[in-house]
Amino acid sequence: MLDNKFILDACCSVKAMWYNKNHPNTVYIDIRKEPSGFLGHDRKEELNPDYIMDFRKMNFPDKVFKLVVFEPPHLRSLGKNSYFRKKFGCLVAETWQDDLKKGFSECWRVLEDYGTLIFKWSDSEIPFKKVLALIEHQPLFYNTSNNKATSVTKWFCFMKIPNKPEVNKCLPLDDKQEGGNGIPPTNKNV
Repeated sequence: MLDNKFILDACCSVKAMWYNKNHPNTVYIDIRKEPSGFLGHDRKEELNPDYIMDFRKMNFPDKVFKLVVFEPPHLRSLGKNSYFRKKFGCLVAETWQDDLKKGFSECWRVLEDYGTLIFKWSDSEIPFKKVLALIEHQPLFYNTSNNKATSVTKWFCFMKIPNKPEVNKCLPLDDKQEGGNGIPPTNKNV
């Protein structure tokens, strides 16, 4: 199943962020599969994971991936036939917090010690602070990209450092702290 596969995309959708959408060392999973052209409008994208699997309960052993990429759906309130829902999926309004918490925990479980987890989130509906409060680990750093004035996307980088609870424990965050939106403040004394 995992011959020479040490990268996991835990919610691949149409693999929009990938340069090589069939990277030979990557396992792509998603809860659905759709044929080329499923989005309509002459778009040739397909939703074609290696395995149909739910990121909340992955069928992989512990600590098998060096890199895990986790870009779950960011939105809760999409119409049944909306383009974004078809392309990226949609969070369930009543369970999104539990779903994201389970998903992140599963990503952490399959990540090997000293492995890297990249988590991508857009705050268009749910603020970073609320999402980071669900995660039991603190990111090492993040990067912001802003293509639209209505939302911001951040890429968070985590490393699974064993036996270092002071590194992995997420700090309580306050909107008034530098960084805002639930992002840890910078240490100006360094």
